[in-house]
Amino acid sequence: MSLLAVAVGGRGLVSQDEPVLLADDEALLRGRAAFETLRVYGGRPFRLGDHLTRMRGSAERLGIPWLDGFEALAAEALGAAGEPDAVLRLYLTPGREGSGEAVSLAIVSTLPADLEERRARGISLISLLGVRAEAPWLLGGVKSTSYAVNMAAESEARARGADDAVFVRDDGVVLEGPVTNVWWRTDSMLFTPSLELGILAGVTRAAVLEAAPHAGFEVCEAEYTLGELLEAEEVFTTSSVREVMPVVRVDDSRFERGGAADALQGELRKMAS
Repeated sequence: MSLLAVAVGGRGLVSQDEPVLLADDEALLRGRAAFETLRVYGGRPFRLGDHLTRMRGSAERLGIPWLDGFEALAAEALGAAGEPDAVLRLYLTPGREGSGEAVSLAIVSTLPADLEERRARGISLISLLGVRAEAPWLLGGVKSTSYAVNMAAESEARARGADDAVFVRDDGVVLEGPVTNVWWRTDSMLFTPSLELGILAGVTRAAVLEAAPHAGFEVCEAEYTLGELLEAEEVFTTSSVREVMPVVRVDDSRFERGGAADALQGELRKMAS
């Protein structure tokens, strides 16, 4: 992805080459910052209000004072970017260590160039050990910039010849992907892990829950094992940028690129239009 525009709270648009964070900002020192990533369709961020609600909750859990004005900051960055279909990232950092002066950012980038090619062929996943975030200090459901484990999981997947990963507990329970929610289908029933497992409440996940009945599917949210997933007829993931992404392999099990993913992708695009 290529950077298109940057806007900073209290400063407005800045050059892409201009520094926007100080060296002792806690986002850099400790990875303590909240963020959201949104898909932009026709110049409009999809479900911006839902993303900001989740971001505010993440900020509260991280102890970062909330700053208003993200809508205006996003509009400013999108206007400067001049790209109707793009990726919008919003950040809230605590600012300099001990300052109490939070920093807000809006960053617009191009979409990944290979998204539609990957959607057409379907992607492969490997299962990796994950941990249920039961204790509040494990920040289950919080979207923070402490993303090193997630990125390491993606790197491990690529090193093993896969496109992405799915986290599975040591007892075999399926959780989520590094940056996705995971789904599978048997007949007309869709299955996805419950939010009670401490996974992220994906905004696209919520949109698919709404869209499923319109596409002729029922949804069950519960605790499922990897073995149950591997018995499915179809598997796919959801996320803001990748939308609905078909999966054709999980570990050594192969799946047909099924119709549910395409139907739900179509419903998602209708919602965004």
